[in-house]
Amino acid sequence: MSFAVDIGYASHKGPRSVNEDFGGAVRACAPEAHRGLIAAVADGVSSGGEGLVAAQTTVMGLLGDFFATPATWEPTVALDRLIGAQNAWLVDHNRRRSDRAALTTLTALALQGQTWTLAHVGDTRAWLWRPGPQGGELSVLTQDHAFDHPDQRSRLTRAMGLDDGVRLDFAQGDVRLGDVFVLTSDGVHGPLKAARLAALAQQDGTAQAAAEALVHAALEAGGQDNASALLIRVTGLDARQLDDDLVDARRLPAPPLLKVGDVLDGYTLTAKVADTGVHVLYQARSPSGALVVIKTLHPSRAGDPEERVMLAHEAWLGQKVTQLGGQGRLFFVGVHERPSQASAFYTVFDWHHGRTLEQIMAAGGPPAVADVVAAGVAWVRGLALLHRHGVIHRDIKPGNLYLCDDGRWRILDLGVALSGRESAAQRELHAGTPSYMNPEQWDEGGVASPGSDLFALGVTLYQWLTGRLPYGEIEPYQRGRYRRDPPGASRLRPDVPMWLDHLLAKAIARDARQRFETAEELLLALERGASRPLGSPASTPLLQRDPLAVWQLAFGLSALLNVVLLLALLVLPRG
Repeated sequence: MSFAVDIGYASHKGPRSVNEDFGGAVRACAPEAHRGLIAAVADGVSSGGEGLVAAQTTVMGLLGDFFATPATWEPTVALDRLIGAQNAWLVDHNRRRSDRAALTTLTALALQGQTWTLAHVGDTRAWLWRPGPQGGELSVLTQDHAFDHPDQRSRLTRAMGLDDGVRLDFAQGDVRLGDVFVLTSDGVHGPLKAARLAALAQQDGTAQAAAEALVHAALEAGGQDNASALLIRVTGLDARQLDDDLVDARRLPAPPLLKVGDVLDGYTLTAKVADTGVHVLYQARSPSGALVVIKTLHPSRAGDPEERVMLAHEAWLGQKVTQLGGQGRLFFVGVHERPSQASAFYTVFDWHHGRTLEQIMAAGGPPAVADVVAAGVAWVRGLALLHRHGVIHRDIKPGNLYLCDDGRWRILDLGVALSGRESAAQRELHAGTPSYMNPEQWDEGGVASPGSDLFALGVTLYQWLTGRLPYGEIEPYQRGRYRRDPPGASRLRPDVPMWLDHLLAKAIARDARQRFETAEELLLALERGASRPLGSPASTPLLQRDPLAVWQLAFGLSALLNVVLLLALLVLPRG
């Protein structure tokens, strides 16, 4: 079910001569509908009639500019910067017109994906009514910034336009189907008790009817102020977005080390799969009975904010990849959503019985050439799917290629992948396994690209066929291991056909200009095989492979020539 809401807004001046409340809500338009909704209610503070100006400009500016902020900004950042800019304008406005002050409260609510984000200052309020087994519960999401004494209720301790820097309260939480969000001015929640407000918010009918009922009830209860209510009913949930996972990464604790038999949010652990010191993987049985893999942060890394962000990015990216027209599930391990009331931060993946290529290679025995080619076709198709959607894996190697018992190959571990939505720290991370990284990335400090994945795939194919790495084992501290072209695969294994020998030579060529440019080009070469063989790539010149060696050779020859000339001067007779 896609994101859907029913919105209602009502406002009345009550016994006052002017209504200085202002509110509204705006949904993002296509093609950015995934950015959700922004709503706000403001209560202008009367001082020379400028309260309405403050409330109206604040709400209209926020609603008009929220979706103009960069999509990479999380909601708290967008709200903070927009509200801060509006506050600066109000402060400057008040300084220039010292006889009249423009002040206002503000409660703003953003709904994106399956997360709500709240920014608040003053004594307007946000409420959440959530259905439950006992009929539902109403909770207030904000705290008033005002004196508690009844005679000084209008004395705000914080407001828009009051100080040079506005101090906002922020809060975030998860959105669930059936949730009702209510934003009210003090003219509504002042005269109404919480129980009455809850009853009116959940009453049958439209959200507009409920908002009008709230305002009418407040005035009937003796309200002496402007009365405004904005009500949002969630009737359909959007798919989870990266921001949802990032919110969970910040607010949820990492689970402790678990043992077989422990239960985590309904998942019963059946085995411990791996412990890398950074992540811990468990096999578990879901409430539905299906086997899954639970991936958590190791307790020693649970407090690292970057590791949390990377795991959240992996969960989001894995879900997006497996949703790509259904094709993703053929090439990648599917991702399950955690329960809506997860108690800890972790990710859940499908469980598939099988072995990694690393395990297959360790078992020994040379593979059949046809099996290697078939596997290569499957891997390249998976990479092509990633690259078409702007994703770079960055760690293709035998340990991340998995042959399931159903005969399908799947690509594992998107933990260091680039998607355009990763954090700056993840983007700058020199990720990957040295022996599978292309020379321009490893030796020359270049950035990862789709070509990096294709080079790593070529290295993997070569290694599986020949039993050795083309450029040898490279340790993290080593440099300059690409000083000679690797021997042809057919020299190490005579049954490798010449067309495949040439294909591998092109895939792992020292010179990036000689390699395949796209996954589709490599796939076409694999599928055509001997029917359209590639030519033998030229050897990489020594000057390009090892410039230092060329200069050393030139220096050696020059020194030798000088020695010969010197000897000639000393030995030959002078005439």
